[in-house]
Amino acid sequence: MIQEYKTILNSATTEFEEKKSRFITNIRPVVTEEEAVEFINGLKVRHWNATHNVYAYSINKESLIQRYSDDGEPSGTAGMPALEVIRRMGVQNVAVVVTRYFGGTLLGAAGLIRAYSRGAAMGLEAAEVVTRKLCSNINIIIEYTLFGKLQNMLMTNNNIIKDIQYGQDVELCVLIEAGNEDALIKAIVENSNGRAVVDVGEKEYITLGSDGRLII
Repeated sequence: MIQEYKTILNSATTEFEEKKSRFITNIRPVVTEEEAVEFINGLKVRHWNATHNVYAYSINKESLIQRYSDDGEPSGTAGMPALEVIRRMGVQNVAVVVTRYFGGTLLGAAGLIRAYSRGAAMGLEAAEVVTRKLCSNINIIIEYTLFGKLQNMLMTNNNIIKDIQYGQDVELCVLIEAGNEDALIKAIVENSNGRAVVDVGEKEYITLGSDGRLII
């Protein structure tokens, strides 16, 4: 599994005008190439009367898949610039379609590159670029008398406490970045004088905003 990658949080639509041509960007997170193609085809149907429906997508699962189309624009002036924005921002599992309704004025190759790059960048900004980080669930069972000390240690070290259950003992689930499990377990053992029961559970991805905040 990929340790960490950037993607987008939401689907989004943006629009701007350049020399009377309308550029409409639709962007969404995708996890398979089939999902990306379905998204693109749906927009081609919705904007059937548009001059161009340019697309680019990047998907990283077992291997990296990146594709684009100029959809009738001069070669290298539309789909590739959109894909380059995705690459430059390091975003994966995303599909973007920039639809153009021609306004009567030619933009030239440089103008087209700027316009399609702008459309892709606006879409990514509106969709919010986030980081997905692989973490392990650490399950802890501890006596009430030791809970306060352990909780303080966990919070001081900015660990993510996913869940707390209060029963005969206190049961916690803590998320730790994959690869750092042994260090956390050692700290738990030391802070509980070896009396905590610790188990490493399944791995999952957490989502962090650009400011580092955890997004639930």
